[in-house]
Amino acid sequence: MRTRGPTWQDGRMDVVLFHSVYGLRPAVHAGAERLRAAGHHVHVPDLYEGQTVETVEEGRDLKDKIGSDELLRRAVLAVAPYSERGLVYAGFSLGGSVAQTLALGDSKARGLLLMHGTSDIAANASVDDLPVQLHVADPDVSEPHDWLNTWYLRMREVGADVEIYRYRGVGHLYTDPDLPDYDEPAAEQTWRTGLAFIESLGDDRP
Repeated sequence: MRTRGPTWQDGRMDVVLFHSVYGLRPAVHAGAERLRAAGHHVHVPDLYEGQTVETVEEGRDLKDKIGSDELLRRAVLAVAPYSERGLVYAGFSLGGSVAQTLALGDSKARGLLLMHGTSDIAANASVDDLPVQLHVADPDVSEPHDWLNTWYLRMREVGADVEIYRYRGVGHLYTDPDLPDYDEPAAEQTWRTGLAFIESLGDDRP
C-alpha cells in the first residue's frame, strides 16, 4: 500500500497550487480562495519570484530564461515545509507539469489535480494508487489526443488512478477570467469537480 502522510483530522487537506506560464496571476489566488473557502489549507508558490507576463510567448521566454531545473528546484523548496503532512498537488498548465513531477516523486502525496497541463513521466516513476484528476480542453494543441492517450496509459502503468475530464470547444487556459480562453461554464464545472475530488481524498485519512 502507498504510504499516505497525516492529514487534518476534520478532513481538510493541505493543497499546493502551482501557477501557469503566466506567473502568479489573480486567477491563481482566486482558485486558492475557492479551496480555502471549502476549508482546505492552500499554498501558492511563486516560481517566477514576483514576475508575471501578459502573453504566452512572454511566459515561455521567461520560463526558458529561468530554466526547467531551476523552476523545479524552487518548487521543491516551496513544498518542503509541508510535504510531511501529505500534500495534494495541483497546478495550471505549466504548474500542472510541475505538480505532476513532484507528486510522482512523493510517497506521501495524497492526490494530484491537473488543470490544462501534464508532463513527461520518468522511466522509474512508481506510485501506489495515487488519485489523479485531469481537466483539459478538447481539442487542445498543447495537450493533443495522441499525447493524452499515451500519458493516460503510462500513468496507469506507474500505478496512478486517473480520470480525465474534457471540455469541448474551449481554450487552453479556460479557467482564467483575465484571458481570452476563459469559459465560465467550463471553469465552474472544473472547480466543482476538482473540489469534490479533493474532498474525496480525506475519506481514507487515518
